Amino acid sequence: MLELVPAATTIGVILNPTRPTAAAQLKNAQDATRATGKTLRVFQARNLAEVATAFEQAGSEKAGAMFIAADPAFLVDVNRVVELASQYAIPTVYFLREFVVAGGLMSYGADIATAAKLCGDYAARILKGAKPADLPIQQSTKVELVINLKTAKTLGLTFPVTLLGRADEVIE
Repeated sequence: MLELVPAATTIGVILNPTRPTAAAQLKNAQDATRATGKTLRVFQARNLAEVATAFEQAGSEKAGAMFIAADPAFLVDVNRVVELASQYAIPTVYFLREFVVAGGLMSYGADIATAAKLCGDYAARILKGAKPADLPIQQSTKVELVINLKTAKTLGLTFPVTLLGRADEVIE
């Protein structure tokens, strides 16, 4: 995001404080903004109504960019989340490509197909008699960067060629 909007001084993050990974997500966001000299503004949201409030607050505070932390609660209505980012004209990074396909600016996150394959492999092993407690912990390590050029144009942004070159998918 910093390559796309380097002048942004305040970076917002919307996260669900009840999610087990919230503390780790918050620490990562704090570390990243501290390392880049930016100010972090945390918006807590447990549901779609609170996401709307977060975007409204971020808009009134002139947040230069926003990150949506990974949480299934934000997948309830992907289109509405994308619409809110557009309504307040806040460049937003999402955790899944589905947001970008719906018109969001960009995503950087797990490749769901790879994660689903890991789950399927586990299920198959259990069905063949493996004990779940004996199976090693696995985590998908494949992430993907997806960019939506149409949304960038609407926001008056131009992706640097270096960022476009790293993208796994570019939606025109």
